[in-house]
Amino acid sequence: MPGFEDEHRYDAIISLPHHVSSTRPHMSAHDRAAQFSPFAALTGYGAAIKETARLTDSRIELSEDMRTLLDMKLQLISDAAGEPEITITYFLPDKTKSGGEYITAVGRVKRIDEYSRSIILHDGSEIPIEAILELESGLWGEML
Repeated sequence: MPGFEDEHRYDAIISLPHHVSSTRPHMSAHDRAAQFSPFAALTGYGAAIKETARLTDSRIELSEDMRTLLDMKLQLISDAAGEPEITITYFLPDKTKSGGEYITAVGRVKRIDEYSRSIILHDGSEIPIEAILELESGLWGEML
């Protein structure tokens, strides 16, 4: 019977003790498994695909009316006594690809720098006025 011989081919050696090398250290199961792990032929390809798939927003251009309203709000902040608290939504350009994201920051205004055209918050953040989409504060209440 052909099946019977195949079944018992290794009966003579199956109960022998496992060979342990005297010259080579024992390989851990983790290292043995690593021999059979897939090979990444294109190093960095996965990261490049993720970067391409990452979505960015495009910058919204303000209308003339919105710019005028923003200028009035900036003037009210500039004229206010103390360090008024504001909420600013602004565009932060992406460093690696076109577009960016809109960030909302809340803080107290330290000063408005006319030279660099930016708002400097008390925490040290500097936000370019050209990047601002929206300004909110309790300063103007129902006026605007």
